[in-house]
Amino acid sequence: MWLVAFSARNKSLTYFDNQTKLTFKYFDYQTNGFSFMSACSQSHRFTAHNQQGEKRTFYVLLLTLFTMVAEIVAGTLYGSMALLADGWHMGTHAAAFCITLFAYRYAKKHAHSARFSFGTGKVSVLGGFTSAIALGIVALLMVVESVHRLFNPESIQFNEAILVAVVGLSVNVASMFLLHDHEHAHEHHHDHNLRAAYLHVLADALTSILAIVALIIGKFYGWIWLDALMGIVGALVIGKWTFGLVKQTAPILLDESIESNYIEQLNQTLSPYATVTDLHVWRISGHHYGAIISLVDHSKTPYEEYKHMLEKFDKIHHLTLELQPAK
Repeated sequence: MWLVAFSARNKSLTYFDNQTKLTFKYFDYQTNGFSFMSACSQSHRFTAHNQQGEKRTFYVLLLTLFTMVAEIVAGTLYGSMALLADGWHMGTHAAAFCITLFAYRYAKKHAHSARFSFGTGKVSVLGGFTSAIALGIVALLMVVESVHRLFNPESIQFNEAILVAVVGLSVNVASMFLLHDHEHAHEHHHDHNLRAAYLHVLADALTSILAIVALIIGKFYGWIWLDALMGIVGALVIGKWTFGLVKQTAPILLDESIESNYIEQLNQTLSPYATVTDLHVWRISGHHYGAIISLVDHSKTPYEEYKHMLEKFDKIHHLTLELQPAK
């Protein structure tokens, strides 16, 4: 977070971030009795370009797409709703991987573009919201088809369906190891994109297991209805993930204020020195905040002290702080 503090009294400027400080003293700007301090992010590069992570995610995306198509085709040919549900569920994760790759590349390409006032942090958020809506429709269609087959069962070619499901599970396990090794090796980077991709693959592996269990039981016990039931379960898993993604992305796109605890911490930090007259904090990316704070200073606290107070709020990457002296 870069901070610029002005003071006309000393005809000077201080320009610093959390690691670097360029001191030209202070420069104070006053107009109509108001004193302003502007704290702003000079670079909104919220997605550090991780070339190795991007490459591994691309490989996993290819594996996921291949398995998704194979399961959907096999489920259609062999009459397995469990395979169809697992195939469409893999589509949710393929969409997540596409969002990850798009975020890497688009953010890198437009990192310094003046067209994005707060950076490209919401690109992946918008993509996630769009894919969630589309996949929610898919989940609904899967439920309708599974319910239909539950009451109107069709014959299933169990051996072929089980083989395809096992291949799908193997691909999921391979993808898990591919992403987990990289995530563990770069754990200190806190790459949330790769972490999310790994969790998606893990969830998909569990869904593949459901399909295999349904097919094996159906083959040996004749419970054909279990396949349709597992199809419903798979659709519900997609629906749950879809709802969670919409719940996460919609508030960010609508600039909803962040959790009250964070705002309360800001108030508690500043209130001993100034009266907080206006406070807005919102997300400018999935994990970064923008903030506008207006204060009436009654303690004559120097700008340097306010800077130290706000340093601990490291999620705020674009800050505008307005100070008005108490009358």
